[in-house]
Amino acid sequence: MKLKMMYSFLNSDINVIEEALENAIQAQSPLLHQASLHLLQAGGKRLRPVFVLLAGKFGDYDINRMKDVAVSLELIHMASLVHDDVIDDAELRRGQLTIKAKWDNRIAMYTGDYIFARALELISNIDKPYAHQILSNTLVELCIGEIEQIKDKYNFDQNLRSYLRRIKRKTAILIAVSCQLGAIAADVEDELHKKLYKIGYYIGMSYQIIDDVLDFIGTEQELGKPAGGDLLQGNITLPALFASENKQIHDKMVNVSEHTTREQIQEIITLIKNSGAIERSLKVSDQYLQKALVLIDELPTNRSKRAFRDLVRVIGKRRF
Repeated sequence: MKLKMMYSFLNSDINVIEEALENAIQAQSPLLHQASLHLLQAGGKRLRPVFVLLAGKFGDYDINRMKDVAVSLELIHMASLVHDDVIDDAELRRGQLTIKAKWDNRIAMYTGDYIFARALELISNIDKPYAHQILSNTLVELCIGEIEQIKDKYNFDQNLRSYLRRIKRKTAILIAVSCQLGAIAADVEDELHKKLYKIGYYIGMSYQIIDDVLDFIGTEQELGKPAGGDLLQGNITLPALFASENKQIHDKMVNVSEHTTREQIQEIITLIKNSGAIERSLKVSDQYLQKALVLIDELPTNRSKRAFRDLVRVIGKRRF
């Protein structure tokens, strides 16, 4: 079953979010608006807004308050993608030209900064200082994560702890905060919004690990970009870490650079797929999801609780 089926009861509110996203990226500069719209229209699962809305259902749910939080967090995610594509010199995202490829690096950076600024402007409508403190800390962590990723490019001697810390900052923390801020905006008690943060964190860790697995086992058509792109860009993910325990594979990987050919990358992908690293990575992903399910069982019973549980199960089986 597709992810969207898990939260179909939110469809009307998700449509409100989608319209608000389009309004949020309006800009006096036609070029800024065109570049922002290009990114928005490339699509996306809108997972962060969904988690905001689901978490809000455990409290005093008001779509106008939820909307500001949901749109703000999705814009932060979008802006980070624009900056990622500049750092990684990526040409494609979701099968479309990236902003840096369609225009240039300078336009991409200004667009990312503009989208970030609009996100902060929207979240200011939430009259809860604690929420702003959480978001500020999250943005600091996101930036540290970007710097760490740059520093670790083509570092083939990383350890598991470094990888897990990096994906927490890259992906998990924003999903965790989506759950937490959605709950805070709905005035839930402290214990519940902290539990929702943990649930989001576990889901986010699993989600990124599966993304990293798919980069090796997916086709270019499925991924919207060439397979093995992470490795080619010097981003060492969990399957590569596990596979590098094999000296033959490690010796081939350490020679990877931006000049490595597609044929050479494909040879390494085949070695990784045959090494057992994919299965080991999926097992780690499943461990995070099991932790999420334990906490979800403790949530008050409503449609959101069922949706959280169903989402975890679908994410665990996600292949694209």
